[in-house]
Amino acid sequence: QVQLVESGGGLVQAGGSLRLSCVASGSTFSRNVMGWYRQAPGKQRELVADISSNGYTNYADSVKGRFTISRDNTKNTVYLQMNNLKPEDTAVYYCNIRSTAYGFNYWGQGTQVTVSS
Repeated sequence: QVQLVESGGGLVQAGGSLRLSCVASGSTFSRNVMGWYRQAPGKQRELVADISSNGYTNYADSVKGRFTISRDNTKNTVYLQMNNLKPEDTAVYYCNIRSTAYGFNYWGQGTQVTVSS
């Protein structure tokens, strides 16, 4: 079992920045992918960015050049630095950890990000 606890969401004006953090605890194992997804009202949950345990990253086209994902394996923590935020970035952001090698996929409870115009 894995528990994910997110923090760092909030209200920010367009053009501002926020940093999300997610700490994983439990049986995370060494080979996994941690990532951030978001879901806006009336829309499907979508991938924002993810990062493998050896550092490979993947970003949605809509956030490339503005968001940066990183992780600290010693702390089982993944971060999402969000710069130049836009109103369309408003959503609930969910942390995710998955591993096909060990067969698990867990979600955090979500943190609200609101960008005002």
